[in-house]
Amino acid sequence: MIIGSSHAVFPIGDPSRVGEARRYAAQLGYECGLDETESGRLALVVTELTTNLLLHATGGRLLVSARQGRGEVEVIAIDEGPGIADVHRALDDGYSTGGTSGTGLGAVRRLATQFDLHSAVAQGTIVVARVRSAAALPAAPGAAQAIEVGAVALAAPGERVCGDAWAFALDGQQAAMIVADGLGHGPDAAEASAAALEAFAQDPMAPPRDLLERIHVRLRRTRGAAVMMFLADAAAGVIRSCGAGNVAGRLVSGTSDRSVLSQHGTAGITIRTPEENSTPWPPHAMLVVCSDGVATRWKSEILAPLLGRDPALAAGLLARDHCRGRDDATVAILRRKD
Repeated sequence: MIIGSSHAVFPIGDPSRVGEARRYAAQLGYECGLDETESGRLALVVTELTTNLLLHATGGRLLVSARQGRGEVEVIAIDEGPGIADVHRALDDGYSTGGTSGTGLGAVRRLATQFDLHSAVAQGTIVVARVRSAAALPAAPGAAQAIEVGAVALAAPGERVCGDAWAFALDGQQAAMIVADGLGHGPDAAEASAAALEAFAQDPMAPPRDLLERIHVRLRRTRGAAVMMFLADAAAGVIRSCGAGNVAGRLVSGTSDRSVLSQHGTAGITIRTPEENSTPWPPHAMLVVCSDGVATRWKSEILAPLLGRDPALAAGLLARDHCRGRDDATVAILRRKD
């Protein structure tokens, strides 16, 4: 099963964006095979989250994407404050700090197939909600229990498309991941990243070294990209990786913080003979992979409250708080659950 799709980003600064985001989500729901009832639930999720951003938050953005391969639509709400002092109380119907009915977050939790929330006073709130088609094929039990995935990609300021791209492939106890950062930003960078994902999708569980060689050939007709691949095995507790350029990974477990580095070069232009690395994958650890639009010197302690949570929360937090603000920014995460 391959999961990969960029988010459409809706800055929520006026009421018109609420309807715009809802219509976009409705189209994605149709494409994912949501039935009438499921589409109605999705519309309410989008309406409640965008309304909350409009009424209660600063710097609010709604991210919407189709989770290809899972028959679901993912909605991520990210804001920069003021945060929620009592999250458990905020999820109870009837609680409000803004004079509204106070049913928003509680309703979203009930309506969504998957729901998670993280908030810190003064820093802001991140909400992840997914609505899935009941007709979609269930994930393989091993994949569902062993590994969770999440990602956020934001376009550079002033750009309409993101030059970064990401994808996951899940197969039982194994997961593969690619993060590609097209040289520069804008449509040409996006074209290079998309070509890398197409090559990845042809055989995602191949050895990362082999994948990098194939992607290098595939990208010769593009401007090139920094690319990094990972093949993670939860049963063996090992991650194999190979990459070229400024995409870097970190394994964060709460007791350790280990970097997973890429070699110099640009896929499609010039790379050295690919070298594959093998890194132990501790139980419960997150593999956090960032493009160079995200600052690298964040402290692993900021992820401590999120280690057992939906990986999209950690991706949203890092993209919000550690984006350099001048380039495309991507955070993609694999989380081992056992």
